[in-house]
Amino acid sequence: MSFTEHLFGPRGDDIRSSWNYQFTWTPLHMTESQMAPLRTMFDKVADAANDRIQELRGTRGLYQTLEEEWENDPAIGKLWRQVNEIPEWVDWEQIERGQEVFYRYAVAMIYALAYHSLLGGMGAGRIVEVLARTGGFSVSSAKRRIYETTQHILQCTRDLESIKPGGDGFKSSVAVRLLHSNVRKRILKLHSQNSDYYNLEEFGIPVNEMDSIMTIMTFSASLVWISLPRQGIFLRKQEIVDYIALWRLISHYMGSPTDALATPEIARAYMESGLLTELRPTALSQQLSHNIIVALAHQPPSYPSEDFLVAAARWLNGNELSEALALPQPSLRARALIFVQIIFVAIISYSSRLLPELGKKRVEFIKNALWRVIIIAGLGGETDFAFKFVPQVSTVTEYGKGVEWRNFKVLVALLTVMVGSLMVSLKAMVWMWAMIF
Repeated sequence: MSFTEHLFGPRGDDIRSSWNYQFTWTPLHMTESQMAPLRTMFDKVADAANDRIQELRGTRGLYQTLEEEWENDPAIGKLWRQVNEIPEWVDWEQIERGQEVFYRYAVAMIYALAYHSLLGGMGAGRIVEVLARTGGFSVSSAKRRIYETTQHILQCTRDLESIKPGGDGFKSSVAVRLLHSNVRKRILKLHSQNSDYYNLEEFGIPVNEMDSIMTIMTFSASLVWISLPRQGIFLRKQEIVDYIALWRLISHYMGSPTDALATPEIARAYMESGLLTELRPTALSQQLSHNIIVALAHQPPSYPSEDFLVAAARWLNGNELSEALALPQPSLRARALIFVQIIFVAIISYSSRLLPELGKKRVEFIKNALWRVIIIAGLGGETDFAFKFVPQVSTVTEYGKGVEWRNFKVLVALLTVMVGSLMVSLKAMVWMWAMIF
């Protein structure tokens, strides 16, 4: 979304609206009937390889078994060759630029990923049915689940070697692909034993191609055209092209259809079509959204209150979706703090763009800081994306001061400056009045 669109709305003959977001319908967009077949399609290459990996792995991890057995088994070899064959559309210089885009706007990106992509993404009712059955978003495990997702993104963006075959970002993408296969196969097995466990007709094959595309869109197109503009950040055209290209490559590794990100225009059309067909919150959506808020509240490194998190979620997702997710109304104080946060993040982001040398130094600082906070402190070391099924709930929260306290101090400082300026202006007016009369 451009700055002009954000202020005045889209232009065109056919304007659609979904969840406080307006867009122009084009021939690239798809109706629900056109998208429905994607719910019956899934990653058969990964499933076939996974069957053999489970038989051969022993105590080894999924990726390690794939790497060590691909020459010994046709199904495993097919997956290995597929992920290692780099598509002709990959331009490594462009991929590197896409990685730089992430860190240039890293603070805004992280906020968007947490409170829009993940929390707002719980509005996708069909996907939530799968997530709920993994136990990954119970209160006790939601924070770790979010950190693991963030680790994957950090590994894919750390440097160019990390996203090339053999790099950490490559390995984690393939490992997540196999993890998705495990989830799909387990749910289908339980469904075969009890048809009431999962409504296959209504929700589609677990982790189907539609699910994969929409998930990738929440990390790419949704940030570009929804989350970042709502934080006052509008990417340049080339930045958008590069960032979408990065996620197209990640999609290739993860077995998600790459045609959905062939161009920014196509990616945007998929994202906007999904807003109409896939973003349908349910009672389960409300429960998982609530779990995320509770799991992140009063936790390091920033120790935000639930009130602050709800204010952030409402700002990024809009009131319509927030109401559908049953997010409570935040206090006026929390709204004011989020407003300060948006200004603060926008200043940091644009300064990195306008001052390249400063931006480079800030990128390296943020890379290291995020790694320490998310991977070392948050996860206690890198996760291997092992298959876990943790079904239930416990609530543990602690209170502390962090980013919210900083924003409060900034708000007080701004108000002080405003009041001081007003007093100076009044005194000047009185002096001028006395001089004239």
